Amino acid sequence: MKKNRFLAVLPAVLSAVLILSGCGGKAEHWAYNHEPDKEVLTLYDNGKAVFEGNEYKYTRSDGVISMTGKDGSVTSHKYEADGDKMIFYNPSVYTREGKGEGVQGKWIHDNGRNLFEFSANGQFNEDNYFYGHYTVNEKDGTIKLMYVDPLQDTLLYYSLDGDKITIEYPWPMVQVGAQTSEKGQTTIPASEGK
Repeated sequence: MKKNRFLAVLPAVLSAVLILSGCGGKAEHWAYNHEPDKEVLTLYDNGKAVFEGNEYKYTRSDGVISMTGKDGSVTSHKYEADGDKMIFYNPSVYTREGKGEGVQGKWIHDNGRNLFEFSANGQFNEDNYFYGHYTVNEKDGTIKLMYVDPLQDTLLYYSLDGDKITIEYPWPMVQVGAQTSEKGQTTIPASEGK
């Protein structure tokens, strides 16, 4: 009788030990390519994610990662993966300052620091630091930025809602190998991903 109870409880105990020790699970560890030693996105195979220090549940399908926060809010991120590299689109909300038509006007980010300004003659200003020309494809919901500086052209996704615009900015990422320190914390070796 004791042997039967032991055999019935053994799988549950082993599963709990594996979960607590972190064994049996896989994860993808990602960093922005301009900071390859600083992990910002971890996607676990159990449907959990950590993005910029916040925990989420996520689903992935058709080039979109949807993250659900603890408050139930859902944020969708377009992405294009290519092996150990990925373009990850992070949506941000901006509010138009003054008047404008379509994407034209001065748009201030909710953080009050970042901005986009799109003129009627096809010129743009990004954060009062980057300048160039832009084109809009309303059908695809994209804005192409062509910088004056020797920077690569950038394709943004956008959606308008009155005097609010959501801009999905592409962030190049690199996959990094994670290792666990003696304290059980995930660390990224500085030499990886460079």
